[in-house]
Amino acid sequence: MKPLCRFLIFLSLFALVESSCTSEEEHVLVSKAFKSVSGFNAYSWFQTNCSQAHITRIVLPSQNLTGTISWGYLRNMSNLQVFDLSGNSLQGHVPSWFWSTSSLLEINLSGNRFGGSIIFHSSKPTTQNTSFSISSIQTLNLSHNRFTNSIQLSAFQNLKILDLSNNNLRTLPSGLQNLSKLQHLDLSFCNLQSDVKPVSSLHSLRYLDLSNNTFTGNFPFDFPPLATLEFLNISYNNFTSSTSPTKFNNFGKSAFIHAGNNFTYDSTASKTTNTSKNSAQSTHKKQHKRKSKRLIAAASSAGSAVVLILLSIWVLRIVIRKRKQRAKRSKWAISMPVPHGMNVVTSRVEKSGPFAFETESGSTWVADLKEPSSAAVVMFEKPLMNLTFKDLIVATSHFGKDSLLAEGRFGPVYRAVLPGELHVAIKVLEHARDVDPDESVATFVDLSRLKHPNLLPLSGYCIAGKEKLVLYEYMANGDLGRWLHELPTGDTNIEDWTNDTWEIQNGAVDDGSPEKMGWLTRHRIAVGIARGLAYLHHARSKPVVHGHFVTSNILLADDFEPRISDFGLRHDRNTNGGTEADVYCFGAALMELLTGKESTAEKVAAARKAVREGQGVRVLDERLLLGGDSLVSEMVETLRVAFLCTAEDPRKRPTMQQILGLLIDIRPHQHQQSNS
Repeated sequence: MKPLCRFLIFLSLFALVESSCTSEEEHVLVSKAFKSVSGFNAYSWFQTNCSQAHITRIVLPSQNLTGTISWGYLRNMSNLQVFDLSGNSLQGHVPSWFWSTSSLLEINLSGNRFGGSIIFHSSKPTTQNTSFSISSIQTLNLSHNRFTNSIQLSAFQNLKILDLSNNNLRTLPSGLQNLSKLQHLDLSFCNLQSDVKPVSSLHSLRYLDLSNNTFTGNFPFDFPPLATLEFLNISYNNFTSSTSPTKFNNFGKSAFIHAGNNFTYDSTASKTTNTSKNSAQSTHKKQHKRKSKRLIAAASSAGSAVVLILLSIWVLRIVIRKRKQRAKRSKWAISMPVPHGMNVVTSRVEKSGPFAFETESGSTWVADLKEPSSAAVVMFEKPLMNLTFKDLIVATSHFGKDSLLAEGRFGPVYRAVLPGELHVAIKVLEHARDVDPDESVATFVDLSRLKHPNLLPLSGYCIAGKEKLVLYEYMANGDLGRWLHELPTGDTNIEDWTNDTWEIQNGAVDDGSPEKMGWLTRHRIAVGIARGLAYLHHARSKPVVHGHFVTSNILLADDFEPRISDFGLRHDRNTNGGTEADVYCFGAALMELLTGKESTAEKVAAARKAVREGQGVRVLDERLLLGGDSLVSEMVETLRVAFLCTAEDPRKRPTMQQILGLLIDIRPHQHQQSNS
């Protein structure tokens, strides 16, 4: 039925194009390019764009698009200027010729699963006076994807905005020194282990975010002129400071958290300059808001990095049906399983290891084992299950790309169905390869004992050579970031809101309106997150610090109860003030929940400013403002809690126990269980 329906849609579409469109050939090319993309409404899109003489814009942000683009059909789109597919779940490699499309000015592919190289290949012949052509692209946002270090930027000399954050780059892109017009650069969370010196030549920068990497270099001598910067964040790196960051109070203390050696503040100096600092920050933010308006709009549509990007069940069934076909062209030694309902059976080994597995981004991880069945899988809740690394290989189709959910901060994550209908997500801990196996086992056992309704506990583990793999329960509803940013309304994908058991059980339903239910659901999510984080911080004599608390690490169960994942896995060299950093990140996530916008440093600063001025309602998500004054006042009060959590001075931030009490007090009748 699906092929027939698709044929009828395209047939009617082509009839429409033939009768009224002035860019018939280009519309046909777009239809072919998106023929394998689920969620693309060809009829609606073509009606909207039918009057154009040429297609200059393909703008489809946050449309729940999944699948792979047939890029070759876009090669002849010679008038395309804007290409925006942000906030979807598209995958595959972007071909290198795409970056050389001469007409392109703005590209936003953020919040997807794209990979590939970023290299400019000119299709124009060179002359004696021109050694290479120059790209026309001015805005390039590729954040939250799977691009790796095959990035050459020498020809992108017209770039003004470049966002490569939340990719596994590992090395600094080459050719940065040629980007003389670049005003905005974001390389945060890219696993970069480089000297920062090449960035120093970017004298036009107004925005610079290098946070959460392993950069080295001297601050401020290896940086661009700081006098012209309006935003700076170099936290969580290995820089060496030759001067006190107090001299740069306009950036705020949060710009230098765990930035490296000698990054200490003089608290007395900080207090005496507090008034002038706030004034300077306010001026800088106003200027930056005017100059970066286009980037903010693009960033708000982007999905968060993703740790567990979960696909639907029908994709899983397709994967199982295709396993036998992929076996013939598989480069690994183990034969494929035979489908039997939703179960899999074991398979034979044709030769010994080691076994190498390549991810979609091009990186490789190796299980140095001769016999894969020699590495046991330990399941904490099912200790009698006789599973080995071989079963994981079979269940993931040789850890193939079709089973790959994400390439997160710790490593690749795969989806699998183990014998007994056990749906799991398998995470490879790339940063734990040099950790002693006995130490890893002790950590895994300890984490498995952390039990709370709002935590996603460790289900099991497997040590295969130097590789450490951990198993979690598969969460079909995805993560909070996707729930907020990728779904069209910001609400759950449940068809009938009136069956939301949370509010029915707690007597909180008034008229069943989706708008009111939206706020009640978000408040309950906030309380659930606070409960889980309070448990980590206060249930033991020594707190468990999360270390990377973001909305992509907050998963949603079948009843949309939030579950915190990835706790306790971070081997952080900076352990001081860990719980205070978690509290700040909770506040940022709470702001994201209230505003519906990704919690960038700019968004957090804007929300804090609105609260200080008594204008908190100004930044609330418009989708939540239809439930009456009483609910709006609750949202504003919750925003004040987020304000307290994101205090610049860590000592002024409340504990998670205090935060949980504040949130419950906002709707005390809705939450009857204890604060534990």
